[in-house]
Amino acid sequence: MSLQEIGCHEDIPETGETLQENALLKAKYVAEHYGLDCFADDTGLEVEALHGAPGVHSARYAEGTDHNSEANMQKLLHELQDKENRKARFRTVIALLQHPKNQLKENVENAFAAPEIHYFEGRIDGIIAKEKRGNAGFGYDPIFIPNGYQQSFAELGETIKNHISHRAQAVEKLAEYLHSKINETL
Repeated sequence: MSLQEIGCHEDIPETGETLQENALLKAKYVAEHYGLDCFADDTGLEVEALHGAPGVHSARYAEGTDHNSEANMQKLLHELQDKENRKARFRTVIALLQHPKNQLKENVENAFAAPEIHYFEGRIDGIIAKEKRGNAGFGYDPIFIPNGYQQSFAELGETIKNHISHRAQAVEKLAEYLHSKINETL
């Protein structure tokens, strides 16, 4: 079920210091406010020459903005203009929050036991281009060139990006985990 399907229209706070913390904060918010087990993610662009920035602040990197991709890219390009090292990586962390199966039936005292938390991470390395390239995608896609490619995410297009991306890797790990849990119950 999506957030819309459960009636969650809030902008869930992302006050963590790491991608892992933010992913868990979002999953806990849904669990606490809607009584559902869930998974949530957080993604960041980490640039080596900037000591991992923008990182957890990727969506709000340009001061005074909130999810302004153009301002974020311009700030990043400006900060890298005199730097030779343009190595970067995108990382996605998914936090899965699950309460033990049938915990109410097994033991009333454990009815409010802490949920199990699992993390799944995806990462793709690349470089930051010197200028925007391509029109597809969102965020930093026009300036991120993944290793092994000559084109930015924005030039590669959605199909290729969705196949190789950090988010695709994390989701694949989550799906493998959930599939293994289903097989355990069969």
